[in-house]
Amino acid sequence: MRQVVMYEPGDVRVEIREDPQIIEPTDAIIRLSATCICGSDLWPYRGAEPVDHQVMGHEYVGVVEQIGATVRTIKVGDFVVGSFWASDNTCEICQSGYQAYCLHRVLMGTLGTQSEMVRVPLADGTLVATPGKPSPDLIPSLLAASDVLGTGSFAAVAAETGPGKTVAVVGDGAVGLLGVLAAKQLGAERIIAFSRHADRQALAREFGATDIVEERGDDGVAKVKALTRGLGAHSVIEAVGTQEAMMQAIHSTRPGGHVGFVGVSHDVAIPGDDLFMAGVHIHGGPAPVRRFLPQLVQLIWDRAIEPGKVFDLTLPWTEPPRVTARWTSAPPPRSCSPSDTSPRRTPCRRHPAHARCWFRHCPQSSSLSGPAVAAPGFATAGPRVPLRRPPAQARPHP
Repeated sequence: MRQVVMYEPGDVRVEIREDPQIIEPTDAIIRLSATCICGSDLWPYRGAEPVDHQVMGHEYVGVVEQIGATVRTIKVGDFVVGSFWASDNTCEICQSGYQAYCLHRVLMGTLGTQSEMVRVPLADGTLVATPGKPSPDLIPSLLAASDVLGTGSFAAVAAETGPGKTVAVVGDGAVGLLGVLAAKQLGAERIIAFSRHADRQALAREFGATDIVEERGDDGVAKVKALTRGLGAHSVIEAVGTQEAMMQAIHSTRPGGHVGFVGVSHDVAIPGDDLFMAGVHIHGGPAPVRRFLPQLVQLIWDRAIEPGKVFDLTLPWTEPPRVTARWTSAPPPRSCSPSDTSPRRTPCRRHPAHARCWFRHCPQSSSLSGPAVAAPGFATAGPRVPLRRPPAQARPHP
């Protein structure tokens, strides 16, 4: 099978590797119908985290090809959605709704789901089958449920979102946008989205945002206070993971309110005085996506929600290195992937010698014409943002 491997910062390759095999009787093997790039993939790509020949990917949907001897809840041929943590869903921690902390958990990123096939441990507790074979237009939304929709849903619940409440969302990537959608589903009366990108603002409004705040930091906090009679929001979702975002979330919350944080933390340190005087509840961390999957799959199946709108680009299996580079200068977005028929290529508008260029937004690139490909492959969630030049450590464009 083909699998994406990050050798070092800026160096992403597609390699031929052995097909996965059943190891434990609780395993399942699935053939992916779609996978995607996560904003968290960009931290090691940029060199902000160590990486050495790491298989990539933790979001996935696909068809079951094999099951272990003790697997009971899914069968060969089922279309399934899985969480980025494999969990048994039976231990005391799982039963309390925190499958991301299962006593026997396995991080799917260590197995790599940016691949044509993957072994899923603890299949009964990890995978959720759809009611039938989904139509192609549902697959992006089902893929979103594997991480970003489930994470946005957990953030909204952790922030105690509910009817009659004002919710503020810090971060307008896929998780933040789907936090808006989740807050709307939970009945929030007012939803304030922090965003500076017009296309993301539009999608936030489509998902349920009532107000847009472009300011950040103290200015953003002041704007939220002005919108809430000086009180702050009842519930705040933090979906970035930086110091500024966390402090913006805490200071935008009214005393007695709740912060739900799901941005992967990078050098966040909350000053003790600020925490003590804020008077807010703070809850979050890695999302127990499996808790939410059955409900989310049903909502998508019934077409009550369309979280797949956060994806805006679909590319074939040969292109993950360029897809990662396409996003490296952008705020953490998303990217979804079907497989293998090639879209048509057009000559580079600036450099005719680059006639076979796929990377649409590379500084020397052409555009991509023709239909997006068919099944597994790569899409980008986003929506689109301008791409600046790749970092110095990235491989030069061919």
